[in-house]
Amino acid sequence: MTDTSGETSCGFVALLGAPNAGKSTLMNSMVGAKVSIVTQKVQTTRTRILGVTALGDAQLVFVDTPGIFKPRRRLDRAMVAAAWSGAADADVVALLIDAGMRLEGDTRRIIDGLKQNEARAVCVLNKIDTVPRENLLALIEELRAEDLFTDFFMVSALKGEGVEELKQFFAGRLPKGPWHFPADQLSDMNDRLFSAEITREKLFLNLHQELPYALTVETETWEPFDNGAVKVEQVIYVERGSQKGIVLGKAGERIKRVRMLAQDDLKELLDRDVHLFLFVKVRENWADDPERYRDWGLDFST
Repeated sequence: MTDTSGETSCGFVALLGAPNAGKSTLMNSMVGAKVSIVTQKVQTTRTRILGVTALGDAQLVFVDTPGIFKPRRRLDRAMVAAAWSGAADADVVALLIDAGMRLEGDTRRIIDGLKQNEARAVCVLNKIDTVPRENLLALIEELRAEDLFTDFFMVSALKGEGVEELKQFFAGRLPKGPWHFPADQLSDMNDRLFSAEITREKLFLNLHQELPYALTVETETWEPFDNGAVKVEQVIYVERGSQKGIVLGKAGERIKRVRMLAQDDLKELLDRDVHLFLFVKVRENWADDPERYRDWGLDFST
């Protein structure tokens, strides 16, 4: 750990937003590496993930939180609670808003929740490349009237537009003090959990409707070899027997594709040979198992 208190600064920046507002994409862009999985489906992120980067003498620790939405089940409640906790513990709170969406539903709930806590936030309008400029200006005026935001930024996290300026702004708002992480560390997530998340991302991209939300992935075996390669065995848990067949696909074609995509991604991201093996099992009540919540850093009792 770097300890040059007085010369350096370090702090936490919480990224809040409705599901699919682009929080994970923005964090990956800020960090300059893939530390959080990204799909077009809502509620992909299940836990708080820290992405670490530096700008000059400032170390920025981004907190990618689950999207805040109206919860329906225990896992939903735990995810939303984790998002609010991430905001409460942060030095800077940024609310990402999809520039093409209206200020209603989940976004309205977040704005009202921040007001109730007497918080202040930075407004980040994302996906500006998809919206006419006159619409953006009108939306900013509407947001100014909320009397919640200290600053406004317009970005396209996917294309990188405005991201560097936003990063510089965050770096200038952090408290003085030593860095919390080594200079070469990009995330707090260990390799076992990160590899499970990569596989879950590929499942999200290759499955449809509600099935991705009815499964989870666990890394059971992580066996490194002398030549630097690693053998990884993972179990995909589903809730019903009929879901197992869907995940496997006809003659096992779908699970083969998921395995290949995840393995290729892991080889590139971990910079080592990866031999990935996937197994699908039925566990009806996996979403009510306290151990799963501990692994994800979620509060089971929420």
